[in-house]
Amino acid sequence: MAEATRRLVAGPVTAEAWAPFGWVPVADTDPADGSGRLEYEWGDPHVNVISHAPDEVDRDGDGLVCDRMYRHDTHTQVLLALNVPSVLAVAPADVDVSTEAGLDTVHAFRLEKLDAVVLHRGTWHWGPFPLGDEPVLLFNVQGLGYARDNASADLTSHGVRLLIVGD
Repeated sequence: MAEATRRLVAGPVTAEAWAPFGWVPVADTDPADGSGRLEYEWGDPHVNVISHAPDEVDRDGDGLVCDRMYRHDTHTQVLLALNVPSVLAVAPADVDVSTEAGLDTVHAFRLEKLDAVVLHRGTWHWGPFPLGDEPVLLFNVQGLGYARDNASADLTSHGVRLLIVGD
């Protein structure tokens, strides 16, 4: 099967654009504070710092190649970019990313330093991966048992690859 490339330009993270995939944390003085809730079906919330290096992902010209997406069905996930610009791709939890219709729901976002997002349970995601030569460091809150809840979809086995462009 020949691979088709879909080019996605990563846009900024805004509450409205991010809403199908989770929510953007707000200030404690914002009336919307507390409207979103973290969920950990296994009662195992865990905080750490993770990183993704530039060599973990293929690059093609000005873009990064997304060939696989992941999801966690038992918990929400919080990501806060600590140091460098990065990109991530996401799709709603209720889609099958192996279909044309599912692939049409994939969006790309650019995280700037100190941008934070929360992923709904089951949201398909790839990244964040750094745009430059330095690894991206991420403050991460997710289920400690995430390795047992880390479903994936290989997009290339369906003849598709996504090219995520950071500008």
